[in-house]
Amino acid sequence: MKYDNSGVRRQDRLLDEESALELLKAADFGFLAMQAEDGGGYGVPLNYVYDESKEVVFLHCAPEGRKLRCIEREPRVTFTIIGKDCHVVPNKFTEAYKSLVLTCRAEMVKNEEERRRAMRLFVDKLSPNYRIVGYKYVEKSLHRTAIICLHVEHFTGKTKRVTAQTPIISKGD
Repeated sequence: MKYDNSGVRRQDRLLDEESALELLKAADFGFLAMQAEDGGGYGVPLNYVYDESKEVVFLHCAPEGRKLRCIEREPRVTFTIIGKDCHVVPNKFTEAYKSLVLTCRAEMVKNEEERRRAMRLFVDKLSPNYRIVGYKYVEKSLHRTAIICLHVEHFTGKTKRVTAQTPIISKGD
């Protein structure tokens, strides 16, 4: 997994690699973009978990549907993550944000132990105070859950910090 911002137009807004990895670990949702069956675009918001030991992203979904058909047809996808602290600053006509774009190859996880492990990572991340119940839920729902592994080829990160020095536009201007 390579962090490469060389193609980012706004080099003044680059997110350093350490902050990018922190965002990858901490954010709850991302937007999976893929090629639709008709050649157009198709995107869906999903929660995810980053497996630091394997440097992959796991997604979960129903075992059938458009998303899986798209991935089967074309496994090259992008996954975009926006930080939790993103917000519009109305009086400055801008927004503060941190974002990542991951270029990936998507693969369905077939191995049951790997699927179980991925689902437990979801419990650890999203429901850490309910691990015992969550792990039991994993066992009950594993048969009806598909796991998608995103092998991250490279990723980029941007940020825009809005500071007190950023000019304010008054209502009268």
